[in-house]
Amino acid sequence: MTVRFRPLDPLKDAELLHAWVTHPKAAFWMMQDATLEDVVHEYTAFAAHPHHEAFIGLVDGTPAILMERYDPAHLELVGLYDPQPGDVGMHFLVAPTDTPVHGFTRKVITAVMAELFADPATARVVVEPDVSNKAVHALNEAVGFVPEREIQKPEKKALLSFCTREQFEAAVGAAV
Repeated sequence: MTVRFRPLDPLKDAELLHAWVTHPKAAFWMMQDATLEDVVHEYTAFAAHPHHEAFIGLVDGTPAILMERYDPAHLELVGLYDPQPGDVGMHFLVAPTDTPVHGFTRKVITAVMAELFADPATARVVVEPDVSNKAVHALNEAVGFVPEREIQKPEKKALLSFCTREQFEAAVGAAV
């Protein structure tokens, strides 16, 4: 499986994203009722923000992943923890499918983490998934994340977790 990432284009990718973020399996993305225009607006704002980037992940050439990278000192986690130099916030979403492949999502999160750590400035990845999203907690643990504590965000109760480069390499058995 080959994974590569390209910058998300809010206009060209809008229909694809809309189908992904409104799918029932994307409930934790909190965009279930979003219109196509809502998706364009949201991702156009992200594209214009200096501390947020969004990418489409292509698996063997087919769009299958939405990855967001953000600076937690400026977005999402401001005032909820003490950011360190090299901290990078991350969200990811795997495109819904009618034919799930066992182990696919674990390969995806491994590719997402490898992409983030490919930047030498990234020292630690920070995530804040919903506390009730047990599936993503297991995936996070599989790639080296260590939960720190529950935090209350405006939209959800979240599990603040961190993964250093060393923890990732130890979890997946490879140097990045």
